[in-house]
Amino acid sequence: MASNTEEKVYHPKDAISASLKTTMLTGGIGLFASAVQNTLAKQNIGPWGVFTRTGSTIGIFAAMGGTYEFVKTASANLREKEDHWNVTLAGFFSGSILGLRARTFPAVVGYGAALATAMGVFEYTGGSLWGYSKDKKEDDFERLEKLRKAYRTPAEETIAELGEGRGIYGPGYAERRRERIKQAYGIDVPTTAPAAS
Repeated sequence: MASNTEEKVYHPKDAISASLKTTMLTGGIGLFASAVQNTLAKQNIGPWGVFTRTGSTIGIFAAMGGTYEFVKTASANLREKEDHWNVTLAGFFSGSILGLRARTFPAVVGYGAALATAMGVFEYTGGSLWGYSKDKKEDDFERLEKLRKAYRTPAEETIAELGEGRGIYGPGYAERRRERIKQAYGIDVPTTAPAAS
């Protein structure tokens, strides 16, 4: 049986290939965004306005995506680790490209720091919008069974902590209720007969 303390062996990745693929993908998304900007323009720019008028959007998207992927992969290759610091560093360089549009040094640093923080925190907390998954090799059925059993408490304990009412009733609740009403108000509450099936 393998122990959980074994070091994972890092396998280097091709940073150039990964960044080219990501540049093409994010450039395509930038082309779509540029087309939307062109469509929403008040004056008629024409079909080439996607490249001439709002073409900088394509370049920004492509440059940000390519830079992000290159820095993330190169950092992982240099450090020989896959962790949130690679993503944070890549987020800083990628955000800095967005800050270059403002042409001020504070904007470059500010956009870089903002994107680095957002991406680093996202990756540190699991890199998923659906929660943190610690062990990817663990069977989902076993994990869900453990969760279900971990939160199961006896009904007596729940009633003792919360009390009866609000949909939580222990055995013999009807008799106790009948007795309380009789003592407090002097009214006899009839017992309900079980429903005939």
